[in-house]
Amino acid sequence: MAKVKLNPIVESVRGGVGDLVFRKLNGDTVLSGKPDFTNVEATPEQEAHRARFKQAVAYGRMVLADSDAREDYDEAAQVKGKSAFALMVADFMHAPSIDEVDVSEYGGLANQFIYIRTSDDFTVEEVSVRILDNGGTELEGGEADFDSATNRWVYEGQTNLTLGTTIQIEVTVTDRPGSTTVTGQSHNI
Repeated sequence: MAKVKLNPIVESVRGGVGDLVFRKLNGDTVLSGKPDFTNVEATPEQEAHRARFKQAVAYGRMVLADSDAREDYDEAAQVKGKSAFALMVADFMHAPSIDEVDVSEYGGLANQFIYIRTSDDFTVEEVSVRILDNGGTELEGGEADFDSATNRWVYEGQTNLTLGTTIQIEVTVTDRPGSTTVTGQSHNI
C-alpha cells in the first residue's frame, strides 16, 4: 500500500482507476490494489445484509422521486452536510430505538399517563401502546401523542383496569421507512 501526496490543485481523489483504488485512511490518501472477491463466498448474514441494502437503495430512489417526501431529507442533508440520498439509505437501515418507558404515573386507571422516549437517526413517525393481561389478551391500546415540550411520546390510559394485577405494556415505535422496534415490560397496578 502506497501513500499518495496530492498536488494542491487536486484536493482529493477517491475511487478506482484500472486495478488501482484511491481511498482515505486516517486522513491520508492511500493507493492500493483492487480487491479480488472472485473466489469468496458470502455468508448468509452477508447475503441478508446485501438484500436489506438493496431495499434501502430502492427506498431512497422512491423518496427521491416524491418531492413532498424528499423535502424533509433535503433540509436535514443541508444541516448535516450529507447527501439526502445517504440520509434516506441510513434511515432505512437503522430501526428506531426505545430509550425509556416511564410508567411512574400510570396505575391502571383512565387518564393516567405512560411516557415514552425514543430516538432515530432521522425521525420517529408513530408510537403505539398495547396493554395486555398476563395471558396476552389486549385490555386496551392506541397511539401515543408527541409532546414537543418534553420531547417524549405520551399515552393516556383509556380504561380502569383491575387493580392489584400485573399487566404487560408493549410499545411499538415506527420510523419513516416503516422500520419498527418493539419492547415490553411488566407493571404491577
